[in-house]
Amino acid sequence: MSRRVTVLNGPGLGQLGTREPGVYGDRTQDELAELLLSKAGSLGLELGFGQFDGEGDLIAAILAENGRSGCLIVNPAAYSHYSLAVMDALRAFDGKVIEVHISQVLAREEFRKKLVTAEAADAFIAGMGFEGYLLALEYASRLLAAG
Repeated sequence: MSRRVTVLNGPGLGQLGTREPGVYGDRTQDELAELLLSKAGSLGLELGFGQFDGEGDLIAAILAENGRSGCLIVNPAAYSHYSLAVMDALRAFDGKVIEVHISQVLAREEFRKKLVTAEAADAFIAGMGFEGYLLALEYASRLLAAG
């Protein structure tokens, strides 16, 4: 199985650092990518990283990782709450899926408590900020080692 893990972020996450810092923190997506790249190296993983505002672009990126990545770490952002198309793409992915959210979505507005994409995930992490991505990467490493 591939030792490649790909992190895919959905809409609005390209604005990390300036978008609602009280909810998402003050660190940028570039800082997240650097943090994950360093961690992936220490775990012996190859890392892919992308951010997509368009639903179709995110779906295409998910499907493009079939046969390429052994695991996806995905933050579908707002698409989490309603996109059956993103959920279907995640279900069609031939590896493991870990869904991550920076904020504790279940403690926020009522509409955020329905997470259709999480139904396609093997694991779910929320409310841990960037640390959630690091934990997801560590878990992905264990999943890939287990085969």
